[in-house]
Amino acid sequence: QVELVESGGDMVQAGGCLRLSCASSGSIARINVMGWYRQAPGKQRELVAAIRKSGSTNYADSVKGRFTISRDNAKNTVYLQMNSLEPEDTAVYYCNAVMYYPPGDYWGQGTQVTVSS
Repeated sequence: QVELVESGGDMVQAGGCLRLSCASSGSIARINVMGWYRQAPGKQRELVAAIRKSGSTNYADSVKGRFTISRDNAKNTVYLQMNSLEPEDTAVYYCNAVMYYPPGDYWGQGTQVTVSS
């Protein structure tokens, strides 16, 4: 069982930046994929960024060049650095952890990001 707790959500103006944190109750070194998703009102949850155990990353096209995902295994924490924020980035951001063995798919409770124009 993995518990994830997000923090760092806030209200900022367009062009601003935020750093989200996702703290895991256990070692993230054994987690195969950790990702950040977001869900805006009336929209489906979408993948924002993911990082694998190998360190490889992938991003949604809408955030490439603006967001950076990273992981600190020593602190059991994954980060999402968000720069040049746009009103379209407004959403609840969720942390996700996927383990292949034993299989598991875990979610945090979410943190609100609001970007005003």
